[in-house]
Amino acid sequence: MSINTVCICGAGTMGSGIAQASAQSGFYTILYELNPAVLEKAKERIVKDLDVLVEKQKINRAERDKVFNRIKFTDDLQICQADIFIEAIIEKPEAKIALFNQLAEINHSECIFATNTSSLSIDAIASSIKNPERMVGMHFFNPATIMKLVEVVEGRVTEAVVTESVVELAKMMGKTPVVCRDSPGFIVNRVARPYYIESLRLVEEGAVDIATIDALLESTGFRMGPFRLMDLIGNDINYAVSCSVYDQLKQPERLRPSSIQKEKVEKGELGKKTGRGYYNYG
Repeated sequence: MSINTVCICGAGTMGSGIAQASAQSGFYTILYELNPAVLEKAKERIVKDLDVLVEKQKINRAERDKVFNRIKFTDDLQICQADIFIEAIIEKPEAKIALFNQLAEINHSECIFATNTSSLSIDAIASSIKNPERMVGMHFFNPATIMKLVEVVEGRVTEAVVTESVVELAKMMGKTPVVCRDSPGFIVNRVARPYYIESLRLVEEGAVDIATIDALLESTGFRMGPFRLMDLIGNDINYAVSCSVYDQLKQPERLRPSSIQKEKVEKGELGKKTGRGYYNYG
């Protein structure tokens, strides 16, 4: 399939990052967000990130302007007409399903619906939308402008041409796509659960403190310790993924989500984006 226009739905940190990556790769990009304040913040974030690239001499000012002008910022769903839709909204299946069905009403039947979900079932979402064979997972990692890996997640009825098109799109965006079948947590979040949960368990048991765990794991070669990484990802997102994987795998004790992280979420201490998580970011 030929992809010329990419529409990203959801202008949070992940959505705006995907939009910037798309525009930098030469695609006409629509960034849709229902909340005007969030949309304006995304615009400011992208401008700031592009200015940093200019300062670092990665691009010149003319290139910066071209990239920015490829992005259409909108809170009007009717403007969202594209070849592929990548949603990066709230991690609730009913919200994603409703969005995709609204988009299906105003777009051609060959468009691709891609979800950036971290752990929700692709099959469960696809089963409730029109043209489920056009549904696929396209899971980016934060920050989307820098991280190379993209998990391309096939559902049971995903057409081969859809998978192939998304793989090619990821490559054109400078990413490294890895294809996998729909399963709890896909690859990365399934493998990474013990990294977070066992670290949290050690703190729950009073065996060691947060800073020591981070320092030790970083000294062995991990680029970020688990607590710094959870603060970067967002404790709300990380906890939601842990709960999702835990439930989908029938609640094994080894993957039981942490009460410490649950408390952080309830207090709104989500990490860098709120200024406080396991560490303070003043």
